[in-house]
Amino acid sequence: MHGTYNIELAAPYDIIKQTIFRDSIEAMNVFTVANTDHPITNSEGMRVLPDLNYVTDILPKTDVLVIPSVEYYVDSDLEDDVLLHFVRAIDKDAQFITSHCDGAFLLAKAGLLKNVASTTFPSDIDVM
Repeated sequence: MHGTYNIELAAPYDIIKQTIFRDSIEAMNVFTVANTDHPITNSEGMRVLPDLNYVTDILPKTDVLVIPSVEYYVDSDLEDDVLLHFVRAIDKDAQFITSHCDGAFLLAKAGLLKNVASTTFPSDIDVM
């Protein structure tokens, strides 16, 4: 998503990608998705070319989905029916869906946090 915080994209990507160095577990196929084939711009201005477009491409089985928080786009993302449908569809088969900070609002809007303990960025807890 445009406005994704760099650390919230790069850190999980790096950590999960490191499974290629573990003999005791199967290496994970790590990829990025967006609703476009064009670069997205994160909050720090870095442009990232998504590996796959969740609107037009057939995605591989997704075991883990990480929802980052985004700068200035939370409201519009919560009204994005295509994005919400994507998150709900992945939830059907994923082993884990996690979010960072305000990404929890997207999970809540998608209906995935019912009867689940969750949290968000400290200053947004009351809103959540």
